[in-house]
Amino acid sequence: MARPGGNVTGLTLLAPELNGKRLELLKEAFPKVTRVAFLRRAGSSGDRRFKEAVAVAKALGLRLQSVGAKDAEDFKRAFEAAKSGGAQALTMSPSPFLTTHRARIIDLAAKNRLPAMHVSSEWVEDGGLMSYGPDSLDNWRHAASYVDKILKGRTPADLPVEQPMRFEFIINLKAAKQVGLTIPPEVLARASRLIK
Repeated sequence: MARPGGNVTGLTLLAPELNGKRLELLKEAFPKVTRVAFLRRAGSSGDRRFKEAVAVAKALGLRLQSVGAKDAEDFKRAFEAAKSGGAQALTMSPSPFLTTHRARIIDLAAKNRLPAMHVSSEWVEDGGLMSYGPDSLDNWRHAASYVDKILKGRTPADLPVEQPMRFEFIINLKAAKQVGLTIPPEVLARASRLIK
């Protein structure tokens, strides 16, 4: 990332280490939760991310249950497996596949009454409960500074690929009310933004 070489540089929204932070915030919001389903695309890097999140889950007193979907038809089955496995909440691996089907996932989480921690603000803006992830608007603004540097003569190879610097925790109070959830005031106070 520090020296990508060639003409490659830029900013990334990828921050896999955030899976642990998402679990921490989920546990703070719902302290009685002990079992969390981890939704991922079956056979993808979500497998690795699941293994990384297990250590954090154990430290928080959580049991993480892996539920995977190979295609759009698998989501209903994945949620049924989560519920039959005793899941009380849901988190997920960042994935273009899951993002493509976010409306379906948000709907299934609400129907199954699983408080869900999503990976970005778009999920919460579309009706999901909570998200913790990179501030994508800040990232886009920062990208403009990279364009400026390159236009002024800097070589892309000399500019490191930067990871996100700012993060946002968003809570959708309307979604919480729809499924009868109450989020503690101390968690609400930590939110970057509340959707009412």
